[in-house]
Amino acid sequence: MSLRTTAIALTLLAGSAFPALAGDQYVDSSGYAVSGYDVVAYFDLDQSPVGSAQPAAVRGNAAYTVDHNGAKWAFSSAENRDKFAANPDKYSPQYDGHCAYGVAQGGKVPANPHLWRIVDGKLYLNITKNVVGFWEEDVPGNISTATTNWTKLEKNAASDREIPQYDGVIGPVTN
Repeated sequence: MSLRTTAIALTLLAGSAFPALAGDQYVDSSGYAVSGYDVVAYFDLDQSPVGSAQPAAVRGNAAYTVDHNGAKWAFSSAENRDKFAANPDKYSPQYDGHCAYGVAQGGKVPANPHLWRIVDGKLYLNITKNVVGFWEEDVPGNISTATTNWTKLEKNAASDREIPQYDGVIGPVTN
């Protein structure tokens, strides 16, 4: 094998050892990731026990934004914007903002910013209250299945659907 062929083969092999770049971020008609809600703020909220509704998500403000993963993200403060900009992987919802249970079931569907849970320092969103019930029946198992499915789904285009049964405000606060 020539030196050039060996170099190409090693490059291809090394490239396959690293995870793929993030897929397309889910963005609804608000034009913002996570419907314009502040993803850093979730980490400051007191989580409710499984089976109980979570505290309300915190709306971002159009004055504090960052572009990441092909989407615009809004934050409730400059401090939260800066935290996200310094470490977006820490705060970004899993599965590019798609419904975690939907990914566990093998598809990319929208996620509701009010249906959230942080597990092991990672933010997961779901699509409807009914789906949250299914998700919470086996959170660790659903995360495991979703993570396995994500390796196949990540390269697919983001969902282009609106969030069903959504009665909240979409988009950040504008001043």
